[in-house]
Amino acid sequence: MEILIIGLLIVIALGVGYIVFVLINNKKEPTDTINISELFEGLGQKNERALREEMTTNRKEGAESEKRVREEIAGLFKGFGEPVERRMTELASTQNKNFEGFSTKLTELIDKNDAKMEKVKEAVEKKLDGIQKDNTEKLEAMRQTVDEKLQSTIEKRFGESFKMVSERLELVHKGLGEMQTIAVGVGDLKKVLSNIKTRGTWGEAQLGNLISEILTPEQYETNVKTKKGSLDAVEFGIKLPGQGDEIQHVWLPIDAKFPLEDYQRLLEAQEKADIESIKESIKALEQRVKGEAKCIKDKYINPPYTTDFGVLFLPVESLYAEVLRIPGLSEQIRRDFKVIVTGPTTIQAILNSLQMGFKTLAIQKRSSEVWDVLGKVKTEFGNFGVLLEKTHKKLQEASTTIESAAAKTRNIQGKLNRVQELPVTASETPVIALTESDEVEVG
Repeated sequence: MEILIIGLLIVIALGVGYIVFVLINNKKEPTDTINISELFEGLGQKNERALREEMTTNRKEGAESEKRVREEIAGLFKGFGEPVERRMTELASTQNKNFEGFSTKLTELIDKNDAKMEKVKEAVEKKLDGIQKDNTEKLEAMRQTVDEKLQSTIEKRFGESFKMVSERLELVHKGLGEMQTIAVGVGDLKKVLSNIKTRGTWGEAQLGNLISEILTPEQYETNVKTKKGSLDAVEFGIKLPGQGDEIQHVWLPIDAKFPLEDYQRLLEAQEKADIESIKESIKALEQRVKGEAKCIKDKYINPPYTTDFGVLFLPVESLYAEVLRIPGLSEQIRRDFKVIVTGPTTIQAILNSLQMGFKTLAIQKRSSEVWDVLGKVKTEFGNFGVLLEKTHKKLQEASTTIESAAAKTRNIQGKLNRVQELPVTASETPVIALTESDEVEVG
């Protein structure tokens, strides 16, 4: 079929080439175009008829060829089928025989394998029984060991834990006792601080403790009346040296004040962060401290029997700090009322300064006595030098006497040694002659 198509294409190509050749050589008249069209039509009809005839011929030839091929294939299959069938029958018979032999062998192998597997199974079961028994014994021993160790460990841990819990409970019990003691103390302190009179007594007691720790009892007195005819007495008066014989000492008045209500209102306002309340509380505290300072000035400051200033003691350090935070308050009180505001720390510094002043004054007063004592010591020291000189001479004389005695002792010792070297007989008696130089002077 492909060959036919290729032939037709070649014929058409030749026809087209011929037509092109004719057109190139005949360009003279328009009638040539008509002839060419007719020529193309005729040529197309011829080609179509030729193509149809060729296709018809090819179909017939193809049908005959297919028929012959079928017949040949049928003959070949027929001739090939009989040997194949015979061969297949032979192969089936051979396969059956082989299969029967294989079945027999397989049955034998299976029987042998079953017997071997049975023996292996028995051996494995015996081995497993032994292993299981051994493992059971070992596990039992391990269990007993673990139980013993676990029991001892648990008992030890329980003992330690119980001991620790007991100690903790004892500490908690002690802590609860201490907390109860603290609670009682806090309650007592609250009662003290809630009572104005008791609160004042507490501040006075704290001031008294500080003064007694630093000063001697001769250097201060309590409840001192600084003004004649007045019943007001300052809590503590420090004795300072006076000027002249009329005034032997001058009092330094120290009074304790504790404006707790104003201070508590200030703390509560600070906790609430209320600016207006803080300002009002600071102002109230400022007025209260000024009033206390004015009271000290009016009641207790009385120059020349007292110093021209007094001391206001605040028994709580935080209260003293709040007073110092108020701008210009301490300077104003010192300037207007001649009063120094102090807390527990600053009052100790002031008292220590006064104590150093007392010691310096005592040294100045007794300096003449010190010089007299030093003069006597100098005289006695000179006499002691004379005695040392005499003692030195006596020691030299004793040393000379001892050296002389030692020399005579050595001389006598030498003569005694010579006596031991001489032969001793009955008729001879050794005589030791002592010279005058061998005599030992005593005294």
